[in-house]
Amino acid sequence: MEQIIVAGTDGSPAGTAAVEWAADDASRRGVPLRVVCAVERWPYEIVRFPRPDLPDTLNRAAEKVLAQAEAAALRRRPGLEVTTRVLQGAPAVVLREQAEAAAALVIGSRGLGGFAGAVLGSVSMHVAGHVHRPVVVVRSVPPSVRGEVAVGFDDSPACEPALAYAFEQAALRGAVLRAVYAWQLPAHAFAPEIVYDLDGIRAEQRRVAEGRLRAWRERYPRVQLVEDVRQAHPVEALGEVSGGADLVVVGSHGRGAVGAVLLGSVSRGVLHHARCPVAVVRS
Repeated sequence: MEQIIVAGTDGSPAGTAAVEWAADDASRRGVPLRVVCAVERWPYEIVRFPRPDLPDTLNRAAEKVLAQAEAAALRRRPGLEVTTRVLQGAPAVVLREQAEAAAALVIGSRGLGGFAGAVLGSVSMHVAGHVHRPVVVVRSVPPSVRGEVAVGFDDSPACEPALAYAFEQAALRGAVLRAVYAWQLPAHAFAPEIVYDLDGIRAEQRRVAEGRLRAWRERYPRVQLVEDVRQAHPVEALGEVSGGADLVVVGSHGRGAVGAVLLGSVSRGVLHHARCPVAVVRS
């Protein structure tokens, strides 16, 4: 793994926002930024009417996109080491390959090819579901710093990579870390007469949350931690706190064969509903 942040862009507003977010992150870490643009030729290759100049035309367009992206990154973080690459292939495949060799991948929530009104594009959904590196999906960069990072976690070891990334981000930013542990009572449609000791359950859930965070508190003693244990659906809870956060971090427990399934229902829901950039960290 290289100590480098990779951002993918296609010149769309979300792509530009991803480059700006990545420039900030690379600057905080003191590492270079690589901006890539994927050129997929097949949608334009019409066999009956071939164009010999097609590769050059598409490459020039990609180079223009990258020049604008580099300028945006340097306006935001003057002095940052920025490199650019035009890469051939389907965007999802290219970005997955680039991510595997980087510390993190940053992409826009929806590119130029997305449906109008769509919150999350197919490329960002596919990449976030497959990559074993942190993938940050950016719709827009908040106009001002809010000073808080939020992370969703549960009682399983699979959430540890997400907690690691969230604590690191909070430490780099000097931000408060809000650790959200959302729990729900099981639904017993056929046994409504079951009575729960809610006070006892709340106390037990708080004990579990504190136990999961104890080692991280010791590892990052300077990070101000807010333990947010609440009875709610995780997507609802994280969507609510995203309005006051600079970043929401989620793990992914999905185990299916399709990209959207690999994300898991919670990470997929947060990507759709969060009001700030979201980092998906697969276990």
